[in-house]
Amino acid sequence: MSTSEYEACEAVERLAAGVDLRQALDVTDPASWIGLDLAVRELAWQLPELFHSKASPSGRWVNPDPNAAVPRVTWSRTPGDAELALALCHPDGRIREAALEEAEGRVGLLALVVIRCVDWAGPVRERARVLLAATPPSRLVAHAALILRVGHRARGDFAQELLTEELRSGPAGHVEALLGSGDRATDRLAHRVALERRLLPAARLARIAARHRDVVVQDLCAEAAVAALGEGACDGFTEVVVPLLGSRQPRVRSAGVTALRRTGRYADAEPYLTDRSAVVRACARWVLKQGGIDPVPLYRALCADPADRPAAAVGLGECGVREDRDLVRGLLAHPAPGVRAFAVAGLRALDAVRVDDVTPLLDDPSAVVVRQATTALLPWADRLPEELLRALLAEGRPRHQRVAAIRLLRASGVHGHGRGAVPA
Repeated sequence: MSTSEYEACEAVERLAAGVDLRQALDVTDPASWIGLDLAVRELAWQLPELFHSKASPSGRWVNPDPNAAVPRVTWSRTPGDAELALALCHPDGRIREAALEEAEGRVGLLALVVIRCVDWAGPVRERARVLLAATPPSRLVAHAALILRVGHRARGDFAQELLTEELRSGPAGHVEALLGSGDRATDRLAHRVALERRLLPAARLARIAARHRDVVVQDLCAEAAVAALGEGACDGFTEVVVPLLGSRQPRVRSAGVTALRRTGRYADAEPYLTDRSAVVRACARWVLKQGGIDPVPLYRALCADPADRPAAAVGLGECGVREDRDLVRGLLAHPAPGVRAFAVAGLRALDAVRVDDVTPLLDDPSAVVVRQATTALLPWADRLPEELLRALLAEGRPRHQRVAAIRLLRASGVHGHGRGAVPA
């Protein structure tokens, strides 16, 4: 049993003992409600004494007339939230349906009403949907994370559509409240709606794109921020472009570099020619070309002394010609590991890898250099001396060298057993 399952079972036992909902489980966590629903169904068969029975105050069958078509489920007294929560999760659909009648107006049980909206039993599902549709919008929005999580289930579209429509047509404050929810699906929906309704200015979009942890939200906000800039809109540079350029995320930085064209600052793309991200470098080259600047000579000049900007070698490889291969190849012996690694990548981009030039780098003390060399040599692994690769497996060799040897030996077809076997 996993930790979450164990916690859910403990929550069931606490509720069965009459413990208040807020003390029995974390009512702010959608996973707690979903776990409770599953745990009740499991424990109802294993520990029936915890739930509704003839001996319990609620009474499972209070109308046991054999002539009755469908036994009714009622309570001899008004059930508390803890007892009702268990009934809303019970494996018997008639108990769940009866519990919904009692759940109307109980704010603390709204999460379980949401879950019952995707119930497999039609009468239960329809009753839950009636209750949810009558819920005040603010309470509906408060359960957005749970609604979106169960929305992926079969029959889960009702609650999700109800929430989405409320965000699109309701007060802007409801959308604002969800922008920083911390739940991935909720954040994405809230930002999409905010963009549809144009609730966020370009400067704020840029800040969100630069700082948000979710890549989808980053892309949405970065694209919207750039689109909000007019052609030649220099006044938006500091508020919009600068935060994008300063982001740690390559896709956001690339949006910022692209925005330099809109602001007419073509030359400002030059520092990003040697960005660590290929997509940012490509955008920088495009912006420079739009401004009539050829990036190839710039790369060649940078490769003359690339210690401060090591990615110049790979940048030249990405846009240079075959005549540039000797310039890049000469950087394989550069004292800076970053330059050596990018030089190997540059040769790959130029399709100019020579086995004899790159093989010595398998013995490089830098892990990043060895990884690049290994990747470059994989297509020619069968041309490498097996003795050389076996030597890299020797005890005492750095881990990155041993990993490189294993990858290359396997690529060359060495999968045998015994003394010559490649380690797993």
